[in-house]
Order: sequence, then structure tokens, then C-alpha cells
Amino acid sequence: MRAGWIFGLLAVWIVGIGILLLFVPEIIARGTRVFYSVAAIAVIVPLFLLWRLFVSLLRPISAVNNGMDLVRAQDFSSRLVPVGQKDADRLVGMFNKIIERLKEERLHNIEQNHFLQLLIQASPMGIAIQDYDGRITMANPSMLRFLDISDTNINGKSFTAIAGSTAKAIAETPDGTTRSVRLGDTMVIRIARLGFMENGFRRPYVLVESLTDEVLKAEKAAYGKVIRLIAHEVNNTMAGVNSMLETLAIVLADDTELAEAIDSCHDRCGSMSRFITSYADVVRIPEANLVPVELNARLKSMMPFLEGLAGNSIKLTLEESEKPAPARADTVLLEQVLVNIVKNSRESIGDRPGHINIKVGDNPSSLEIADNGAGISDDTASHLFSPFFSTKQGGQGLGLMMISDILRQHGCKFSLRTDSGGAQTALTRFKIIFP
Repeated sequence: MRAGWIFGLLAVWIVGIGILLLFVPEIIARGTRVFYSVAAIAVIVPLFLLWRLFVSLLRPISAVNNGMDLVRAQDFSSRLVPVGQKDADRLVGMFNKIIERLKEERLHNIEQNHFLQLLIQASPMGIAIQDYDGRITMANPSMLRFLDISDTNINGKSFTAIAGSTAKAIAETPDGTTRSVRLGDTMVIRIARLGFMENGFRRPYVLVESLTDEVLKAEKAAYGKVIRLIAHEVNNTMAGVNSMLETLAIVLADDTELAEAIDSCHDRCGSMSRFITSYADVVRIPEANLVPVELNARLKSMMPFLEGLAGNSIKLTLEESEKPAPARADTVLLEQVLVNIVKNSRESIGDRPGHINIKVGDNPSSLEIADNGAGISDDTASHLFSPFFSTKQGGQGLGLMMISDILRQHGCKFSLRTDSGGAQTALTRFKIIFP
């Protein structure tokens, strides 16, 4: 029964009782039994109506209280049971629909957040979220690789407190901007420092994306096309000039002075051809044929040749790993890499006595070639491995460019840095880590 009907009946009953009181003297005059019957009815009926009114109000209030308890406990699996009253059951039904919708939204958000977490963890792009004070609260595995650290407990640190060129580049990137940076170890990265709104405040995050492969492929395609065009034109021109010089040498064989001049021109043409051919050879580096190699054994077999290349004034040593160091490599191309590195170390040391140490690592398989040469300045380090960059007088900038191309074919990570120690103790280290 609705509360409104109960209130109406009570009102009608009270009016009826009021009218009935007008006839009480007559009722009493007719007999005591009739009076008591009327009085009992006058008391019992209002009590019954009041009980029904209490029940009709208590059950909806109880249902509301139960619903509030469920919401407060965030229990979206339970439902309210109908109480058998039309108004209360409408309220219960509406509440159950709201709870069902909240459950669906909550489940949807949980699934989305789980998918987002999986996506962040598997993303090749480095992602780090910071708090309002710039401290890192979350960093995915790719970001740890970009920062070159294995310690996953970097929460609470800022990028300025983390060592490394990547962290330094991130710290120097203005907030709200995106820029590309070439690091000293041939790595090219794009850094984006952006933000999102949380609780009405802007919260910063950092994205780091590797552009190394794309940039180097574009560079190689560009300079490769130019080199092939120049080599073709120069070699064709030199072939014609050499043919004319050989003819003149035969015709003017009796003229000694002219013959010497012709020979000098012929040698100069040959030098020009060899010069341009050396550039063309860089473009024509063959694809690496990777086979299983044990680095200790391979380096040991190469030591006599490398010792001869280093020279008598330089001590070349090999430090083998305690355990086997397996890797997949093209032995011919790997030998060419080591020859170029040792040659660069020898030129860095110069005529003074020095030493070159080759260290083999096994966890993971790696090579480190360290020398006590002149070292690399910070300004030079930022340009290493750039096409045609050289610090040598008359250098062509082909050595490191060829090394980086070969090592990328092997899937290696590599770096060339000079320690920050004093001039007497600082070592320049070329480190190669095999996949």
C-alpha cells in the first residue's frame, strides 16, 4: 500500500472519528457493548494503518541505506532485493541498473588500464612518467635501455640525477617541446617532453624514440648516390686522361723532362682514382654473413697480425674472458672492424710508448679495446660516426663510418668514449656488445 493512500485513510478515519464522537452519548445510551466495540475499532484501525505506514517508509529507507553501503564499499557485484512495494521496487530497480552500469564501466576501465600497461611495457619507445616535481614515478623497459641502466628502482629520481648522455639530453630538452638529438655513440633519438591533466594539474611525461636506423639509412642512401655518381664520372675521366698520358709518354719518350712530368700526372691520376674508390668501397660493404663465433678463440688467432699492426713501441695485450663468449658474426667483417680500431688507437698514441688492451666479456658477449692515446674531447665525441667526419689532417672520415655500418649489420651496441680521469690515467674505450 502506498504511503499516500495510508495518509489519506488516516485523514478520513480521523474525520470519521470526529463525526462519530458527536453520537457517543447515543451510543452509550444504547449499551456498553456497542460502545466498547466502536472504541476498539477506533483504536485498532489507526494502529494498523500506522503500522502499514511505518513499514512503507522503513523498507524504502532500508533499501536506500543498503545501497549507500554498497556504493561506499565499492561492491558492484551485489544487488538490492525488491521489497514488494511499488515505489520502493522502482527505487531498487533504478539503483540496480546504476550499479550494473558502474560495474561495466569499472570493468572496462580495468581492462583498458591493463591493456595500456601491457602496451607501455612492450613499447619500443621509451616512456617515463614524472610527478609534479619532475621525479620519475614510472619508466618502462625501453626507457631503461635508452638510459643504459639496469636498475629498475629509479623511481623518485630526476633525469638530472641520472648519469649518461641520454638522461642529459632529456634534462636539457625544454618542457613542452620535441627535438632530435645525435648522441656521441651514433645514436639518434627524438625526445618529447609533454604533459597530461590529472586532478586538474599538468603532470609531465617523457617519450624517447630511436631514429638511428632511419637517419643512418637516409644518410647512407644520400651519400651513396652522390659517391657512385662522382666515382663514375671521375673514373671515366681518369681513364681517358690516363690513356692520353700513356700515348704522350710513348711519343715523347726521348724528352726526359716531359716524360717525368707525364709520369707525375699519371701518378696523380692514379691517386685520384684510388681516393674516390675508397669512398665507393664504403658504399659497397657486403651484407654480413653471420655464423657462430667464439670470441676468445677468434681474437687469439688474430693477435699476431694485430700486434704487427700496432707496431713495436705499443704493447698490445689480450684479456680473455673466464667463460666462453659465443657470438654470431661475419669473421671477415669483424676482422676489418678490429683492424680499423687498432689502427685508430695506434695513430692516437703516436710515436710515444703506449698500450692497447683488448678485453673479451662473456655476460653478455662483448669486446672492449682500450688505449692510452690522446683521447676524445667532448666536442669531438658529439660528432663521432658522422659521415666523413675526421679529426686527422687530410682524413677522409671513412673508418668509423665503415665500423658503424658493419656493427649495425651485426646488431651490436657500441660506444667510443674517453674516461673522465686525469691525462695520465684516462683511457679511450671502444666497447662492442653483441646481441
